[in-house]
Amino acid sequence: MKKAVNSQRPVNLDLRTIKLPVTAYTSILHRISGVILFLGLGVLLFALDKSLASEEGFEQVKACLASPLAKFVIWGLLSALLYHLVAGVRHLIMDMGIGETLEGGKLGSQIVLAISVVLIVLAGVWIW
Repeated sequence: MKKAVNSQRPVNLDLRTIKLPVTAYTSILHRISGVILFLGLGVLLFALDKSLASEEGFEQVKACLASPLAKFVIWGLLSALLYHLVAGVRHLIMDMGIGETLEGGKLGSQIVLAISVVLIVLAGVWIW
């Protein structure tokens, strides 16, 4: 039986030495932000349900959201939303045939990162 892969080739399993292109980082971050949004949505829906259940539930949620930890969590969820939105718009633009080349993909990834950083910082200023 013949092997499909040459077993004599070197295998690099040290993830710290692998150099990924900027497009890979933006893609990985887009997936991570989607998972964060999916999980965070459950927490936010629970808080919404509790706040709508009664007046004291509303006051409890209001007091909880005033804490620095809750503000940090909200900022994290908002950051994931903003990044996911910007990267999603980039994907829509690429679906129209714009920026599909290697150079266009790199430039698009750099633009996504720059716009996201600006929006995330502005969201942090707004929350705090």
